[in-house]
Amino acid sequence: MSYIKQLISIIVPVFNESASIGLLLDEVINVMSSHKFNFELIVVNDGSKDNTQQVLKQLTLKIKELSVISLRKNYGQTAAMSAGFDNSKGDIVITLDGDLQNDPNDIPLLISEINNGYDLVCGWRFDRKDKLINRKIPSKIANKLIAHVTGLKLHDYGCSLKAFKREIVEDIKLYGELHRFLPVLANIEGARIKEIKVNHRSRQYGSSKYGIDRTFRVLMDLITVWFMTKFLTRPMYGFGFVGIISIFFSLAISSYLIVLKIMGEDIGNRPLLMFALILGIAGVQLFSFGLLSELLIRTYHESQNRPIYRIRSINSAKQN
Repeated sequence: MSYIKQLISIIVPVFNESASIGLLLDEVINVMSSHKFNFELIVVNDGSKDNTQQVLKQLTLKIKELSVISLRKNYGQTAAMSAGFDNSKGDIVITLDGDLQNDPNDIPLLISEINNGYDLVCGWRFDRKDKLINRKIPSKIANKLIAHVTGLKLHDYGCSLKAFKREIVEDIKLYGELHRFLPVLANIEGARIKEIKVNHRSRQYGSSKYGIDRTFRVLMDLITVWFMTKFLTRPMYGFGFVGIISIFFSLAISSYLIVLKIMGEDIGNRPLLMFALILGIAGVQLFSFGLLSELLIRTYHESQNRPIYRIRSINSAKQN
């Protein structure tokens, strides 16, 4: 495919960004036009309460590449990105925030790296212009934790400026608030991922939509992503292993108590007896959860005809 003929989809989720969205789109158009890219602009209005919708309506009259998707209410950034993905047609999909903190001048570099063979290129806000206490410190902690738990070593998981190949976008299924874990979800699908330094600018208009509570939501989502990373196609390995260990210790403790009982000791009031019973019941339940999870995973893959593998390319003698 010729790079000139590639269609680039640029997705911008917005919530109460009436002051900045016009300026951002002007910057994006200038950058894309100067590099002669074939592109479409998709702005997803995530239930804004200000006059963002009116501003976007006026912009559609002036910008032929612009499409506006208006959601019925504020569903959150994950849903807004998903709506953008579903309605985009580009061979390469770019995402960025609507608050002017991402620099559109970095877009050509991301596209270049995608054309060098990467499936996902992530921006790294190495000189981040945000408040130290409620944004930068929690973000650093979350980034290190995600990297350690998932095994995908990136500096900045939360940067919205990313470039995706179309096939990766089609493989990823978003729900909840998993937009923070897009690199991890792409890694599960076998994507080639690269992180590059991008410019990060100070916020000029409005205020951040995130607070310190975001860190706790990240922790809860991280548990989900960790389980998907380790046991998406083999949940029995997670539940079943722990269940068998619990049953084994329950049997070992029970055998020890039976020996004591045969020797004439009273075991009825021993806390160890209750502990053995709890371990046994928990072990059976966990093992059962593993079996049920295996059935659910089988249903998940078979109902969607979703393969458990991803093919990058097929080469044969006939093609040479």
